[in-house]
Amino acid sequence: MTLPTDIILHQASRQLELRYDEKAYHLPAEYLRVYSPSAEVRGHGEGQEVLQLDKQTVGIDKLEPTGHYALKIHFDDGHDSGLYTWEYLYSLATEQTERWQDYLNHLKQAGHHVER
Repeated sequence: MTLPTDIILHQASRQLELRYDEKAYHLPAEYLRVYSPSAEVRGHGEGQEVLQLDKQTVGIDKLEPTGHYALKIHFDDGHDSGLYTWEYLYSLATEQTERWQDYLNHLKQAGHHVER
């Protein structure tokens, strides 16, 4: 299990900073929200994912550690279901470029125009 050595919530910039020793990752709240591990977002199986729209201004209200294995993120749009395991957060951090491009491609395929 890859545990962060530090977790910093930057509410003004709406980013979660995860540090793994000397390496820091800045994960925007929007990115974390659209990749929520909740059933509301991921569905209950392959092909049941729900594309999240219009989350550009979402922020994070608070972080809540859950046991020794996960972090619960409370978003300011009311979403707070789904537990971000340390493994999942690490994959979100290290695969951010690819995952974000995949999300943007899905938005485009759905005909949803978003200015970036």
